[in-house]
Amino acid sequence: MPRPVLLIAGGSRGIGAATARLAGERGYDVAVNYKTNSNAAASVVKAVEKSGGTAVAIQGDMALESDIERVFETATDTFGSLTHFVHSSGIIGEASRLDEANSRTIREVLEVDTFGALLCLRACMRRMSTRHGGKGGAVVMLSSMAAPLGGANECVWYAAAKAGVDSMVIGASREVAKEGIRINAVTPGVIETDIQPPGRVERLIPMLPMGRAGQADEVAEAVLFLLSDSASYINGANLRVSGAR
Repeated sequence: MPRPVLLIAGGSRGIGAATARLAGERGYDVAVNYKTNSNAAASVVKAVEKSGGTAVAIQGDMALESDIERVFETATDTFGSLTHFVHSSGIIGEASRLDEANSRTIREVLEVDTFGALLCLRACMRRMSTRHGGKGGAVVMLSSMAAPLGGANECVWYAAAKAGVDSMVIGASREVAKEGIRINAVTPGVIETDIQPPGRVERLIPMLPMGRAGQADEVAEAVLFLLSDSASYINGANLRVSGAR
């Protein structure tokens, strides 16, 4: 029986890396996309291989259409037809109030977190949908609790970008629901990864209902569940992994 093929956009660090490692343990071939940190990507590939899986690192800027198409094609050329995709590529930008943010920061975040995410979803649909000759598959898009909370005084633009992810998951999942593709979102809360600015997690912990931040592995478990056949009737959903925040 062929192994499932998973491409992770932003798979070299944080939640993406944790997802790649867990997927390797559970029998996936994993394509690990990264933008600049080749060493981190290579480390994830080694971890997947150590667990008995097969992996490859693929460089590409997931804000650029040409790179997105190249990354998808490279993954397909390496492993065969794509069966699963996780979009974990995201940036926040320097924290500030909206009226103090520069337009470059806002634009860069939207280019990666919203526009790039849309292009990745389009690439999945074109390859997985039975309408296009595909065999179906499952997709998980990483959102953020910033979307429902608004990101006030820190990252209103990031919250808006991730709210866009929430919306595209609903719409795209309905478009391809009869074409063999399931598209869901996972919404992490405060998770201890290097995307967090120094000191932010420690500052927020006293306000978190569970009294602690989450770990990347805990989010990865939710992602792998939604990718799996155990979630076969879950489509267009958004699973919060936020410790009741």
